Amino acid sequence: MPSGTHAEVLNVPVDDVWNFVSDIDKWAPLMPGYVEHEILNDKESKWAFFGDIGIARKKIKLKVHIKTWQEPSLIEFDLTGLNEKFTGEGSFLAETADKDKTRMTGYLDIKAKGMRAPVINSVLKSFVPKQTRKLTESMAEKIKPRSQARN
Repeated sequence: MPSGTHAEVLNVPVDDVWNFVSDIDKWAPLMPGYVEHEILNDKESKWAFFGDIGIARKKIKLKVHIKTWQEPSLIEFDLTGLNEKFTGEGSFLAETADKDKTRMTGYLDIKAKGMRAPVINSVLKSFVPKQTRKLTESMAEKIKPRSQARN
């Protein structure tokens, strides 16, 4: 599957990262190409965003199912395409790097299915790592000011 991993070291305690990452309403809008999201229940949400898949710009709708909420360090989720044949998974891991420093790692793994899958998956090999990096960096930027404002 096309996948991407990106890590950021933040000068904040792991609890600050968890307080942000554990609230989907805070980070869903940071997804590149974000259109909207809807929380269905404590484990499921629907997301819509625009993605540049090759030469086409498509509105992609996904269902996100949370598999693991492990405070204060891990969120794991499954992805299912609602308007396209996609499946995948992802996670956010927060690890204490040092006193008041946390390493936050974002991970996405997405695969297209169906007749066009070989072509789409070849495009996703570069798309998914870029999206993962952009999302993780955007989250890190939102977490930093929250901590700095306290000090």
